[in-house]
Amino acid sequence: MLRLLFVLVPAIHAQLCQPDAENAFKVRFSIRTALGDKAYVWDTNEEYLFKAMVAFSMRKVPNRETTEISHVLLCNVTQRVSFWFVVTDPSKNHTLPAVEIESAIRMNRNRINNAFFLNDQTLEFLKIPTTLAPPTDPPVPIWIIIFGVIFCIVIVAVVLLILSGIRQRRRKSKEPSEADDTEDKCENTITIENGIPCDPLDTKGGHINDAFMTEDERLTPL
Repeated sequence: MLRLLFVLVPAIHAQLCQPDAENAFKVRFSIRTALGDKAYVWDTNEEYLFKAMVAFSMRKVPNRETTEISHVLLCNVTQRVSFWFVVTDPSKNHTLPAVEIESAIRMNRNRINNAFFLNDQTLEFLKIPTTLAPPTDPPVPIWIIIFGVIFCIVIVAVVLLILSGIRQRRRKSKEPSEADDTEDKCENTITIENGIPCDPLDTKGGHINDAFMTEDERLTPL
């Protein structure tokens, strides 16, 4: 009876764990890539550790607290360290749903990676998306950054208003001096009539143009 049992169990396991079988997952290790000269050799001890980590993860899933290492089956193990695995339910002789296995692996992905000194890129569960890194808090609170930006905008606006006011004052101060210059130019302008240069009448100083004075006016001042 025992001999028959030893023959049937491996046969059942071989049927449950096959490439692309229902609820089966492929795993690929890149130990040499990750560790270089410090890479360890993959052997039965490492396989046992992997089974233990998967069983540990499954025991955290509701109603799967009784999962044992022997319930995790490996198959098609290659020298480049890739294989398929399933988690079985011995009481019903079938594999556990892939959804439960995926959920367990995702929840404990970091623990599994750390057990083998690898990460999501060097320990790949091909059908399970990689876990996202937890969001890191910025060293400076966001509200301080927003306040600093608004404060800088206000400072720039105030400086621009001050500069525009200074420019307007300078323009206003230049306008009277330009008007005086134009008046002086007009006063000093000499007109030419009939080929004779004539000084215009100086209305401010009462100056009379000599060209229009008679002989008597020149001899007898008023």
